[in-house]
Amino acid sequence: MEDVLDIYEQPYDPKHSVLCFDERPCQLIGDAIVPIPIKPGSPKKEHYEYVRNGTCCIFMAFEPHKGKGFVRVKVRRTMVDYADFMKMLANQYPEAEAIRLVQDNLNTHTVG
Repeated sequence: MEDVLDIYEQPYDPKHSVLCFDERPCQLIGDAIVPIPIKPGSPKKEHYEYVRNGTCCIFMAFEPHKGKGFVRVKVRRTMVDYADFMKMLANQYPEAEAIRLVQDNLNTHTVG
């Protein structure tokens, strides 16, 4: 953790960009029954049933020093999807000598 905090503490350097990365699987759900509209003085009413319309994975990266973010939605979360996102990130920083990437330790995150 201290190594990560040291990276964040360093001043902005466009030749050595710092990016935070994470991904999140999501369920795409819809209403099984039409919700009752909201009326003044009455809370929104929702039914517990839902229709599952599939899943997706959201890939996100954020550059904390510049407040710049990147988001891609993919159908799956595979090593190929991860590599495609990393390639897209690298292409955003052609002037960088290195990109320091802070990420969790997930099975798709390998040196390969």
